[in-house]
Parts: sequence; C-alpha cells; structure tokens
Amino acid sequence: MHIEVEQKFPLVDSEAIDRRLAEIGACRGSEMAQVDHYFNHPTRDFAQTDEALRLRQIGEANFVTYKGPKFDVATKTRRELELPLPVGAAMAESFTELLLALGFRKVATVRKLRRVFHLFWEGTEIEIALDEVERLGAFLEMELVADEAGVDAAKQRLTSLAAELQLTDSERRSYLELLLAVVK
Repeated sequence: MHIEVEQKFPLVDSEAIDRRLAEIGACRGSEMAQVDHYFNHPTRDFAQTDEALRLRQIGEANFVTYKGPKFDVATKTRRELELPLPVGAAMAESFTELLLALGFRKVATVRKLRRVFHLFWEGTEIEIALDEVERLGAFLEMELVADEAGVDAAKQRLTSLAAELQLTDSERRSYLELLLAVVK
C-alpha cells in the first residue's frame, strides 16, 4: 500500500527557509503552478470521513488523486492513490464532467506556486516543497512515501528534519480545509 507521510508548516519568511535548505544541501528542482480541483462524494461527506478526491492540473498534465483518512494526530500520514490522466485542458474538463455526471460535487479550487527541493536526509531522499498558496500564504511541505512497515521511520526522519530547520507548529489540515475555513 502506498502511504504518504507528510508534514506541513506555515512560513513567515520563505526566502530564509530557501537559504537554509541550500545550506543543508537541498537541491532545487522544478517550479510549477498547480491547480487542484476538489470534489465531494455523492453519498458520503469527505469532510466528515477525512478523505479527498482531487483533480490536479500542472500545465497540460492532469492527475486524479484519492487521499484516505489521516492515520494519526501528529502528521498527515494517509493512503494515497494517484493516477495520471491524458494531457490537456479538454481532458480535465471531460473528467470533471464525468465526476459531476456521477453525482460528485465540486467543493473548491486551490491554486499554488510550488518550488520543489530534494534532500538526502538520514539515508532517504525527502521531497520538500515551498508553496505560495493563493489566499493562504506560504508553507513548507516535507513528504516521504512508505509502505506500512516504514511509516514510523519516515515520521522520525521528517520530525528530525523539521527540528533541523527549526520548524514548529505543524499544520495537519489540508490546503482545502484551510481555504474553506477562510471562505466561511
């Protein structure tokens, strides 16, 4: 089973954390705009079940992602299934139309600019993202993918890296949850 182990932190100064990442050896990867369209199930409320269904657009690329309920109260560890869809805006529109025809409801759209970094930390490559999220501000996300046996070790690595970066006050809510709280 594919399990995403993630920690997210709100940032006051994303440029300072960018410099700190360079100091500890993180390699800067790509920068991209991401548009995430979230949908709710026709017969169960994903806000209540702590699940998510997302259509992500990165340029012409499209991905559909299901995220299961979070496993614990300290991190955003959860099952994740992500599948690529054919490229192009027409495919994203057609997939949205399919979901709506099946009774799914569009919840919200989250837009962000993401700068990706890769860091080899405690024997494992960690993906780090500095996000500028429309209407929410700046965040740092750290993510590892693990199988069930490796979840605890992945959590420990992320906790260790957060301490090294002097990051506190991990945010467990998704960008969708944060955005919906602002909109209310």
